[in-house]
Amino acid sequence: MTTIKHEIRRGAYYDSVVLMQLQRGLLTLPDVLDAGVVMATQANCDLLAANQLLPASVASSPDDLLVVVKAASDSAASDALRQVDALLAKRRTSMAEDFRPRSLSAAAKQLPEANWVLISVPGRYAAGVARETLELGKNVFLYSDNVSLEDEIALKKTAREKGLLVMGPDCGTAIINGIGLGFANRVRRGDIGVIGASGTGTQAVTAQIHNLGAGISHAIGTGGRDLKLDVGAITAHQALDLLARDDETKVIVLVSKPPSPEVATSLISAAQRAGKPVVVYFIGYPPPARKIGNLHFAISLSEAAELAVEIKNWKPETKSQVSSLYLRGLFSGGTLAYETLLGLQSFLSPIYSNAPITNYQLLKDPLKSEAHSIIDLGDEFFMVGRLHPMIDNDLRIRRMKQEADDSEVGMILFDVVLGEGSHLDPAGELVPVIKEMREKRLETGDLEFVAMVIGTDDDPQNLESQVSQLQDAGVTVFRTAAEAVEYISLRFSVIKKNDFTPVNLEQLKQPLAAVNVGLESFYDSLISQGAQAVHVEWRPPAGGNEKLASLLARMKK
Repeated sequence: MTTIKHEIRRGAYYDSVVLMQLQRGLLTLPDVLDAGVVMATQANCDLLAANQLLPASVASSPDDLLVVVKAASDSAASDALRQVDALLAKRRTSMAEDFRPRSLSAAAKQLPEANWVLISVPGRYAAGVARETLELGKNVFLYSDNVSLEDEIALKKTAREKGLLVMGPDCGTAIINGIGLGFANRVRRGDIGVIGASGTGTQAVTAQIHNLGAGISHAIGTGGRDLKLDVGAITAHQALDLLARDDETKVIVLVSKPPSPEVATSLISAAQRAGKPVVVYFIGYPPPARKIGNLHFAISLSEAAELAVEIKNWKPETKSQVSSLYLRGLFSGGTLAYETLLGLQSFLSPIYSNAPITNYQLLKDPLKSEAHSIIDLGDEFFMVGRLHPMIDNDLRIRRMKQEADDSEVGMILFDVVLGEGSHLDPAGELVPVIKEMREKRLETGDLEFVAMVIGTDDDPQNLESQVSQLQDAGVTVFRTAAEAVEYISLRFSVIKKNDFTPVNLEQLKQPLAAVNVGLESFYDSLISQGAQAVHVEWRPPAGGNEKLASLLARMKK
């Protein structure tokens, strides 16, 4: 008859690798059918219960070690529990005999050249270790999860002020100067930098770049929540700035699970200013185009790697900017308005419309534009008692004049759709008004007009004549929405100085030296890659007693 026995060791902390090895050791013992070795958190106890391994009554705390053995007999279970110390001792004697500090501050003194600290302790302690790391002036690789959003934001803001990086929490992968942190693949050095809000995504891209014959300069992880609106991509922005300044990085790849739309816009805008090609793959986020200026948009992880390897000798375009002003788009075609909004929402924020893609883009009053606005004048709101704007330009001309009177407007975008049933000479009617509006605006600043002309050589309006009339009036003419979106995104790209202390680039170029706090396997990995490292024999403060730990912290201050 099978039996289940358990043992609780109060305040006995071990990292998860040690627990896994102890569990495997128990499973090799005679007549042991199953075993569970966990820190006795509620989640771990629930998992034991799901596997029919939780004893009937367990009075434990999250900082206790819980060992459970299911065996073929009572004596076999008892014998297995008696061997726990021997199995742990075997693990200890297999480890290196070098001195191991018991605190982060002691480790920092032992290896003063360490600029990085790897943290993989339980989440409820991780923020405290990260704060201590930043106080010591070192960058953080925060593998731990279950760190509160408030702590993440506070840590990243502190790091930004100090010119340091916090990669994480829940950051699984990074590569710094050829050394992999966490779950990184062994890849050759090269000139492609990667910024990843997805650990496995970063691995997929870096491994594929290696397999295609290229290499990685650095891969900077951000943690999965970095691109959420609350965090605002603090680490991603720092990483973009860092890799943009790194002369060894020629191409940047930016990979993330679905970001907040507002954050995606700010990151894409920052990527436009990088001064080097950037491949963007936001999983599940519709790309505005395949290529816009220095930006290349991928539709898969493998394509992101392929594009990064293919890009050569890109040179930035230099154009005057209208970035401090707003765009107003006035469309007769609803689909053209939609496609334009879809493309521009990745670059312009905030952007509104009477035919929005998302709820936050909804224009309060279709008769009054706000910030950047795309207006579908063919919407039924405007059509009551009126001819369609493809036939009658009166409504569009009135709205153009209204927009031109706004000194904050720098560009008016509109479509001219030719063909059967449309106005026979739309350019002839629009051009005099455009000239009048531009002349009127000379005192307060130039006003740019951009047109999409949709038609063929056989249309009754004479396509060539329509285009030439518009161009002679100073209108920039495109034949597709994609071309117009690319042009507008470049004209409105913001050239500005970062409002945060830049991360010291030399920290990326120096041979990596690190302090490891938590999973010993991360330390072993660093050593095997030839990095300098110190492993901290970390234990929960005050044995996990939160009240005592808080008292000790106040006494220390």
